[in-house]
Amino acid sequence: MAKLSKNDKRIARHRRARKNLVGTPEKPRLCVFRSNKNISAQIIDDVEGKTLASASSLDKELKGQLEHGGNKEAARKVGEALGKRALDAGIETVCFDRGGLIYHGRVKELADGAREAGLKF
Repeated sequence: MAKLSKNDKRIARHRRARKNLVGTPEKPRLCVFRSNKNISAQIIDDVEGKTLASASSLDKELKGQLEHGGNKEAARKVGEALGKRALDAGIETVCFDRGGLIYHGRVKELADGAREAGLKF
């Protein structure tokens, strides 16, 4: 049997977690995507299949503030921006979907930034 790549293992972890994580209109899902150069997150209502709010290190207003889009500082700013946009959209509580990634480093910083902005999870 072929050895699984790191990304294949991450996808398997994500699928396993998604069995129990569903974003509803009352409590949507905060989904994180991390690449080497950037980080993005969106709040999704899985029942309707719609994105309610999103933020990324590639957004125009954030890109000017960030020196590099793939570090902890950028992740915290993306989390804060997402939290503000979510509160503007009337969303206060979410369930956190880390996408099979370890809750450490950039993923943790994004979550902390969103919590600082007022999101509860």
